[in-house]
Amino acid sequence: MIGYWLWGCGMSGGVVLDDRDLAILRLLARNARVSFAEIGRVLGLSDVAVLKRVRRLEQLGVIQGYRVVVDPKKLGYSLISITGVDVEPEHLFEVVEYLKELNCVKFLAVTSGDHSVMATIWARSSDELARIHGELARRPGVKRVCPAIVLYTVKEEVL
Repeated sequence: MIGYWLWGCGMSGGVVLDDRDLAILRLLARNARVSFAEIGRVLGLSDVAVLKRVRRLEQLGVIQGYRVVVDPKKLGYSLISITGVDVEPEHLFEVVEYLKELNCVKFLAVTSGDHSVMATIWARSSDELARIHGELARRPGVKRVCPAIVLYTVKEEVL
C-alpha cells in the first residue's frame, strides 16, 4: 500500500494517508452524506472499517467538518464577485473584521499575493454589489477594491 504525506493538518509534521484514506476523502468530498456501507462497498471494506478510518481522519484534523454546497443563483444571488482588497498594513485587521461580519462575504482570506485580502461576495443585483464595494472602498485604510465578477465556474472541488 502506498502512503501519502499531507502537510499542514494542524500537527507538527505530516499525516500519512494510504490509497483507501484518499479514496474515502474523495467519496465524501463528492457527497458527504454517502453511507459508510456504500463507501465500504465501493472500496471493498466493511462499514466498520470505513467508520474507523473516517473517525481517524476526523481526529487527525484531515476532515474538519461537513458542509452543504448551495447554488447561489437558486437563492437569488445573481452575482458573485471574487474581490481583491489592497489595505494599508496598519488597518488590515480592522478591514478583515469588517468583512468577516458581512453576510454577503462567503470566503475571506489574508494573502501575500497581489492583494492583502481576497473575498468572495454574493449579491442579488449589480446595484447591491456596487453598494457593497463602495462601502468597502470608503473604509479607513482601504487603498483599492479590485472586483472580478464570476461569469461561470469551470471547476470547483475540495480534493
